[in-house]
Amino acid sequence: MQKLSMEFVKEFDNEKVPADSPLYRHVLYRIKSFTKKAGIPMRTEPKMFDVILQTAKALQVEAVAMSGSRTNPKAPKDEFQDYDVLYIVEDLDGLIADLAWLEGFGKRMIEQHVLLDHRRLYLMLFEDGNRIDLTLCPKEYIKEWVDSEADFTVLDDPQGLFAPYTPTPKRYWTAPASATDFDKSCNEFWWVSAYVVKGIHRNHLVYATDHLYGICQQELLKLLAWQVAAEKGTVDVGKNYKYLFQHLPAEKEKEYTALLDFSDRKRITKSLLATMHFFHKEAQAFSLKTGFHYDKETAEKMIEYAEARLPNH
Repeated sequence: MQKLSMEFVKEFDNEKVPADSPLYRHVLYRIKSFTKKAGIPMRTEPKMFDVILQTAKALQVEAVAMSGSRTNPKAPKDEFQDYDVLYIVEDLDGLIADLAWLEGFGKRMIEQHVLLDHRRLYLMLFEDGNRIDLTLCPKEYIKEWVDSEADFTVLDDPQGLFAPYTPTPKRYWTAPASATDFDKSCNEFWWVSAYVVKGIHRNHLVYATDHLYGICQQELLKLLAWQVAAEKGTVDVGKNYKYLFQHLPAEKEKEYTALLDFSDRKRITKSLLATMHFFHKEAQAFSLKTGFHYDKETAEKMIEYAEARLPNH
């Protein structure tokens, strides 16, 4: 099998990007292409569930549950879906003292071990392209795990440990905005846009991109989600807004996707200005639809501020 570059491995292993981002899917696509070239067949879903449950039985775990997209019937089904598995255990220390049992899941290409509150996570990508994100949780901390998940399905629970708990699938749903919500979002967007201008002007491109994508464009996504909620009521937009554009015209997805080129200073500048105009347009439309006040004067001043200080726009 062809070896992956160190940069490529770090790109995936550090998990610096959301699991539903284009970059994440590109990384997994490349990894899976290696497995196909090597002739490694990808295990089917029934086989994966079998190994998950048989391993649990061998370890004598108390209960098994699953979360993530495989528990959501509306989620698109494809080879990139992880198996987000939970083992409720009696003796966590005993299990993690010798992790040789992880070999039973298959040959791992890359993995990451994470300590999260009272839980241990073992994120494993296998050579056949499957991925299991396994959580070990002491049974006295079941509620801690339940509270961290939007939805889950119990696979095996002979003692009824999950009986007191109910999934909360509306965790990533967006409700209609209030006037205060809208005002705060607009203020945040225009305030942080000045940080992006400063970063571009100083040629601090990582700083600029972080604020542009991490804050300004997230406020834009929130505004678009509120538009949908204003028409349909509380709506499921998914984690990281992954279902948002299912509810919007294709033109809006195309317009938003065009903002995501941060490859050099010129393109970051172009993205910022386009993001500002996009937000301004959508905010005015939302204001008209809802009757909420929108500070159009401040918005236009911030656009002028950016255009006056950014080169080659």
